[in-house]
Formats: sequence, structure tokens, C-alpha cells
Amino acid sequence: MVQIGIDFGGTKIEAAALDSEGRFLHRQRVPNPGSYEKAIEAVKALVAATEAAVGPAASIGIGTPGSISPRTGTMRNSNSVFLNGRAFRQDIEASLGREVRMANDANCLALSEAVDGAAAGARTVFAIIVGTGCGGGLVVDGRIVEGANGIAGEWGHVPLPWTDENEQQGPNCWCGQRGCLETWISGTGFRADHQRRSGRLLDGSAIVAAARTGDAGASVSLDLYIDRLARALALVANILDPDCFVLGGGMSNVDELYARLPDLVPRHTFSDQWSARIVPAQWGDSSGVRGAARLWPS
Repeated sequence: MVQIGIDFGGTKIEAAALDSEGRFLHRQRVPNPGSYEKAIEAVKALVAATEAAVGPAASIGIGTPGSISPRTGTMRNSNSVFLNGRAFRQDIEASLGREVRMANDANCLALSEAVDGAAAGARTVFAIIVGTGCGGGLVVDGRIVEGANGIAGEWGHVPLPWTDENEQQGPNCWCGQRGCLETWISGTGFRADHQRRSGRLLDGSAIVAAARTGDAGASVSLDLYIDRLARALALVANILDPDCFVLGGGMSNVDELYARLPDLVPRHTFSDQWSARIVPAQWGDSSGVRGAARLWPS
């Protein structure tokens, strides 16, 4: 049985076909065209090309930035802003002439890794994306938890916890609030914080590389980043107590996170002892498309 997953990203749209064992049969990426009608056309073309390569698919799932409002049925909170306020799922279904399932991209990451990735065997999995933005997804007993209002896991838009006097005000966030986790622990937030303190604009990988060579300013930036991420994970631990945290996005490639977070998180957990796995996504940037395919049972 062939299942198609589509990962609708900010810069690219990827389609992949999986067989019943989760093996890739076909993969194809195209740039995100940046407009609604062309995005619908791009998804339709990707499905057609995939089925031309592997045969008819039993199901199609799509991972999206943002989420579908259960009240209106339209997209919201997407950084591909042309999707917001549009009946994306219905329009895709009309274009393809078949039913699709759709979920937030962080939920797709969590599902992929819970099924056969780094969190396989864990009952409660919280997956986070720390890249351009900051998102979260929750899977319990192999099922995505979206919540009554479809916002479960929207961890990037809660405040940084246990702030010190230098953090209390917090940067402005695009969502209209201040001091959201996204402004601190996304890759974008990491870069902005380093620039505010050092006057140097570097991307996240360059800051980490500089810290590893002993650059004092970069080392402080990395220390602060890891401490803030630890506090953010502790907040989730105190509410959900997951068995496993899975990290995706560009900052998930920083090895220092996995060496240091297990000792820092317990400082803020409401427990006499705390342990949970904190691991990088096994499937890397393929987790989104794999999780999208698995929105349908195999």
C-alpha cells in the first residue's frame, strides 16, 4: 500500500511516497511558490508526479505550518501567510478530487518519530521544532493530540519561564505578544539575541562554531540559549511529563544540547528526580513528510 505525505514548508514543498513498511519509494521537492493558487497547483502536480512514479496512492496526508481552526475550517497562524484565512484542506481536496488529512508540521514530526523514529516505544512524545520559528507537537499512544481548539503543542507562543531581570520584558513577537519562546529559542531568536549582546549578526551555526573555538561572546550566547531551552522543556515536563522530547529544526543539530540539557532541565521540574530522553529527530528533515503520510493508518 502506497501512502503519500506532503510537507508544506516555508521555502519548499516536498512529496514522498512510503510503502507499508515505511520505506521511501519516491521523493520530490519544489520551491514554495509564494501564492495560494500556485501552491494548490504545486501540490496537485507533486501528487501527479508521485503517482506516475509509483502508482495510485491509498492516502494523502499534508503537514502544514499553522493549523486549521475547528471553528471556521480555515488556516491560521501560518508563516506562509497566504494560507491564513483560506479553506486549504477543502481546496486541496477539490483540486485532487479525493479526501486528504492535514495536520500541523510539528505534530507530523512528533507522529513520525513516535512511530518508527527516535521516540519509538515512548508513550508520550513532545516534539519541538527550533528552526526559523519554534513549534511543538504532542503524540500520546501513537495518536496526535490537537486539543479542543486545535492549539495543543503551540509551545512557541508561551512566555519564557523563570526569567531574570534581563529577560522579563522580552522581544516583540510577530504574534502580537512579547517574550514568546519563539523570540528566544528559535534559530532566529538565537541569532537576534547574540546580535543584541555582541553587535555581531551571525547565523546560528556560525555562533556555535565560534563558541567551540573559545570566542567568549559566542560562548555566552550558546550558554544562555541552552539554559533557556532547558527552562522551556521543564515547563512542558511540569505539565505533560513526556517520556521523550524529540528536537527538529536547524538548532537540533547542535550536539551540546544533548550533552547539557539532561542536567539543566531537572533544576526547574517539580519532582524529586526527573529523567526523560532528549533526542534529535532520527529522520531529520524527512520527519515532516513521513508524519504527514502517517496521518492515515498504514
